[in-house]
Amino acid sequence: MGGFLCFLRKSRQRGYKRDVFVDVAGEVDRRIAFGQLKRFAWRELQLATDNFSEKNVLWQVDYGNVYKGVLSDSTKVAVKRLTDYENPGGDAAFQREVEMLTVAVHRNLLRLIGFCTTPTECLLVHPYMQNLSVAYQLREIKPGEPVLDWPTRKRVALGTARGLEYLHEHCNPKIIHRDVKAENVLLDEDFEAVVEGFGLAKLVDVRKTNVTTQVRGTMGHIAPDYLSTGKLSERADVFGYGIMLLELVTGQRAIDFSRVEVEDDAFLLDRVKKLQREKHLDAIVDRNLNGNYNIQEVEMMIQVALLCTQQSPEDRPAMSEVVHMLAGEGLAKRWEEWQPVEVTRRQEYESLQRRFDWEEDSVYNQDAIELSGGR
Repeated sequence: MGGFLCFLRKSRQRGYKRDVFVDVAGEVDRRIAFGQLKRFAWRELQLATDNFSEKNVLWQVDYGNVYKGVLSDSTKVAVKRLTDYENPGGDAAFQREVEMLTVAVHRNLLRLIGFCTTPTECLLVHPYMQNLSVAYQLREIKPGEPVLDWPTRKRVALGTARGLEYLHEHCNPKIIHRDVKAENVLLDEDFEAVVEGFGLAKLVDVRKTNVTTQVRGTMGHIAPDYLSTGKLSERADVFGYGIMLLELVTGQRAIDFSRVEVEDDAFLLDRVKKLQREKHLDAIVDRNLNGNYNIQEVEMMIQVALLCTQQSPEDRPAMSEVVHMLAGEGLAKRWEEWQPVEVTRRQEYESLQRRFDWEEDSVYNQDAIELSGGR
């Protein structure tokens, strides 16, 4: 916890409105006022979660669990409990999440109510999100629970885009999330999108177009340019957002591990591109919708997703453009410009693939000739 305590002590130097009281032993005392955040007693959160009961686990995170809790005033909360305190990655993730959530305040970003620290663990307290995550609503609902309908999916797409636009274009320094996916978009009681999961987020000077970092994120959602070079920009989030749009349309995961043996079929993006080229849009849409969707709106969302997931980060739209495109503004022009570029890219890829296959066959044939020759 030393890093977190140091973070608290330095907080006022960074210009945030936090008052930290440190005793002579270097421990943060109970009078801490961290902006508008409340400092919870560990016992208070223990009671709220029924002693961190397994039945109250909402979902798992990298370094612990998130629990449903009810405070003494009947307020429902979600308590993120970091117990792997000896892992430096866990401590860093906790510090990062506190910092991001106190800097970034927006209706489509998860709010931080308060926190608790002990010598062995750290806890964050958030509002309880009644409808859990987009991933849950798409793939984990229980029998009898309603399916996430198409109008709600559209609203989730727009709310998430607005949250990311705020992080990229209205925060100074700007914030790059680095792990945009359906699991990290929560849904409140009105099914409004709330972006969470800032444990991997990165603060970046607004004057910089990119920074080089260790690659972090979730496979299938990581932009190929970031994965191959380590150069991170906000357009990496745009790529992840595009994949999340495809999750909303299809209900499927970014990677289907049951199809890994068939390499070209394992990635959701590749499957959607193929079906879109063949004009089989209905085959793309989540079957759980039972045909209750507007095919023109589906086509628009797929087009936005494919523009967001272009290979080159420079070609991807900014999140402010995405917000406009989801309303149909400027989408047709961007899509028309993209079509010939994508056709050329695909032809080049197929040409390289044929060349590779031919060279591979030639090697195998040569081996066969040599092996069958006289000895």
